[in-house]
Amino acid sequence: MDLSPAPGAVPLPRMILSQAAYEVRAVLRNGEQLLLTLIIPVALLVLFSATSLLDLGPGRRVDFLAPGVLALAVMSTAFTGQAIGTGFERRYGVLKRLGATPLPRGGLIAAKTLAVLAVEAVQAAVICAVALALGWQPHGDPFSVIVLLLLGTAAFSGFGLLMAGTLRAEATLAAANLVYVLLLAAGGVVFPLDEFPGGVQDALELLPISALAEGLRDVLQDGAALPGTALAVLAVWAAAGLVLAGRFFRWE
Repeated sequence: MDLSPAPGAVPLPRMILSQAAYEVRAVLRNGEQLLLTLIIPVALLVLFSATSLLDLGPGRRVDFLAPGVLALAVMSTAFTGQAIGTGFERRYGVLKRLGATPLPRGGLIAAKTLAVLAVEAVQAAVICAVALALGWQPHGDPFSVIVLLLLGTAAFSGFGLLMAGTLRAEATLAAANLVYVLLLAAGGVVFPLDEFPGGVQDALELLPISALAEGLRDVLQDGAALPGTALAVLAVWAAAGLVLAGRFFRWE
């Protein structure tokens, strides 16, 4: 019987899953990341559902807010959190060291993508549970919701990686948080877009956060199936972000 060792790297899928599990654990252990990705969206949902601080139009407040908060959760994880985390990994040489391991760079991107999707699944479960407890009654089909969330994730991930791979870590931290606040205020998450002047509203509707929030409302509030305008806007942002990230991302 041959007992000689047979060294070699583990299969690529196993390496990807292992790295993805590490990425998820890193997010869940980081208090600042949890605040950004989960606590703030849930707090906004509860606060504005339970009070009349904002005029959200006819219907129940939670029916308007829940889709917008789901969109905010996607942005906070796929864009803000990923940009900041990857930017500091790049600064401290983590990405360079990972590049020297058997895990290829494509595998690292796949692992980060799986980690983002896993965190988003946790976010969606918590947000939906809180919204249902507040009286939310969603409509529409789950397939349309999943397509919107995946396209939104692709759009935000592309630009998050583009920012992390081209700017200094400190600049990424500042810029990502600034974009988060601006899109929270002007992206139709908790403030209705029809409160803005007509020309401004038309421009804001082209933002990825607005397209995702309004698309989710079309499905979950009005029962629409695959809202074409929202999907088209998200597809353009996703294609542009991923192409630019692939072209300009620097690993060191």
